[in-house]
Amino acid sequence: MKRNADIGLVTNPSILDSASVPGTDEVIDSVYLCCAKRIQPCNQAHRRNKNEKGAALIRNLSLYTVTVLIWGSTWLGIKFQLGEVDPLVSVIYRFCLASALLFTWCGLRGLNMRFAIRDHLFIALQGTCLFAVNYWLFYLAEVHLTSGIVAVMFSTIVFWNILNGRVFLKTPLRANVIGGAVLGIVGIGLVFWPELSGFSLADDGFKGFVLSMAATLLASFGNILSARNQRHGLPVVQTNAYGMAYGTLLMLSAALIAGKPFTFDPSAPYFISLLYLALFGSVLAFGCYLTLVGNIGADRASYATLLFPIIALIISTVFEGYQWSLPAVAGVAVILAGNALSLAKIDMPVVRASGAMETARQPHEGIKPS
Repeated sequence: MKRNADIGLVTNPSILDSASVPGTDEVIDSVYLCCAKRIQPCNQAHRRNKNEKGAALIRNLSLYTVTVLIWGSTWLGIKFQLGEVDPLVSVIYRFCLASALLFTWCGLRGLNMRFAIRDHLFIALQGTCLFAVNYWLFYLAEVHLTSGIVAVMFSTIVFWNILNGRVFLKTPLRANVIGGAVLGIVGIGLVFWPELSGFSLADDGFKGFVLSMAATLLASFGNILSARNQRHGLPVVQTNAYGMAYGTLLMLSAALIAGKPFTFDPSAPYFISLLYLALFGSVLAFGCYLTLVGNIGADRASYATLLFPIIALIISTVFEGYQWSLPAVAGVAVILAGNALSLAKIDMPVVRASGAMETARQPHEGIKPS
């Protein structure tokens, strides 16, 4: 130790040794490396999360598109099912074949088919509401109403899904989804205005109204049950296989009790349309749609039901010479606007279970998984 004569301080030579004091560049490099090690994982996680969201968006858009295109084309297939075979029996054939195809697929893939008794009860409820009684009631409704009126009645499922999701799943009410649903109903009304303008609740009209609304309500319950089953870890494919089987058994019992004749039409149009309805209209479309229900919620997914009548009318234009009117064109524009609003990734007011209004970005925003 030695004292600095000028300032009277004791200094340690080792402290002032330049070799023992890091330079400014070395300090900056150390800080940079330290920060880089922390930032790099964050950047990687951000990129990975962004890629996952992009993949989910594409996947859900694909599910939505496939659902709309297939169900929009099944109207033509159903037309070839009407005639020689009783409608209820045709529905039994359709879902029996669809269930058999799904069980075969599950067996080939080695998928787990064992579920608890409680799970089977909820699967049976889903099958009853979504693959059985609602179809039967819709066929009965079309005895009293035109298909256009039935389509308008069925479009109210968007409201039933919003309400039932709120009641049974505590799903928050979103202003954009409700607004989109209103636009969708108005659009469907414009598309089928010629038939709607002549509608009356007198006599057969009232019977058809009650039947179609009951069928729509049951279909909504089926949607909510599917969402509930997926939340409890039940896979869509296996659930549909069992659900369609349970629904088929229930309809088979109803047909036997009603004394329906089990005839079969061997003609090519009937057989090919039956295969199409079973494989595409039931196995693929229901698989895509119910997966979408689990991903984005029953309220948003149900908007697909407002779009497939448009596809049906486009197909009818080509094969049946459907003539578009100005209200129909305007209706399509309104439906598409409502679809964009309902699925938009925007901040909108929501109502949670407590009933309080708030504006926040919700898990089910846009077409992406929850």
